[in-house]
Amino acid sequence: MEQTVEQKLEALYELQTIHTKVDKIRQTRGELPMEVADLEDDVAGLETRIQKIKAELDDLEDAIVNRKNMIKEAQALIKKYETQQNNVKNNREFDALAKEIEIQGLEIQVCEKKIKEHQYEIKTKTDVYESAAQNLEDRKKDLEVKKAELATITSETQKEEEVLLSQAEKAKEKIEERLLFAYNRLRGNFKNGLAVVTIERDSCSGCFNKIPPQRQSDIRQRKKIIVCEHCGRILIDETMSEDIKNVAV
Repeated sequence: MEQTVEQKLEALYELQTIHTKVDKIRQTRGELPMEVADLEDDVAGLETRIQKIKAELDDLEDAIVNRKNMIKEAQALIKKYETQQNNVKNNREFDALAKEIEIQGLEIQVCEKKIKEHQYEIKTKTDVYESAAQNLEDRKKDLEVKKAELATITSETQKEEEVLLSQAEKAKEKIEERLLFAYNRLRGNFKNGLAVVTIERDSCSGCFNKIPPQRQSDIRQRKKIIVCEHCGRILIDETMSEDIKNVAV
């Protein structure tokens, strides 16, 4: 059977009433879901950062080991060249070996300098690592607390919310697809989720702008769906809202 405009408005307001109750339940959770999500992002970011610093520290330790091995090799070559100098036949050979000894000495100096640089980097990065690790531990503790708070609030309201969402699905069945699409779009446009509102003190209770007397009269006749000229919300008269509330009670 084709619905009258009044029946369509009643169905829309019934759905709005249910959704408003769901919104209030979710508001009791406050910013907790967002805080939990933010903390989870922080934890993941810190874990990634710590892994990166750990890899950099490992690379620096390996670099120090390599430099120390290079020093040992250079020292061994110096001993070898010094021994060979004792058996040279002319000054040219002696000078050539002296040059090689000098080169290996410079190599040792470079390695020792690099080792000191790496050791300084290790100290600096270790401080950063320890700070990040402590920060991670703190964030994990905060996350546990927030998750516990959210779980408590959710468990207290979950059953009621599930019942309301079930009622909302049934209420949607009474609304034609075109109107339901418009209703959902309006709900998404406003933070308070109000798509269907009443006239209060000659004004739209959604945006609080005045509604002309003739338009109020048209709304009360319930012969066509009328939206607020300012915010676009669907308007119903105050008596309809009271009638629906009384039926719900």
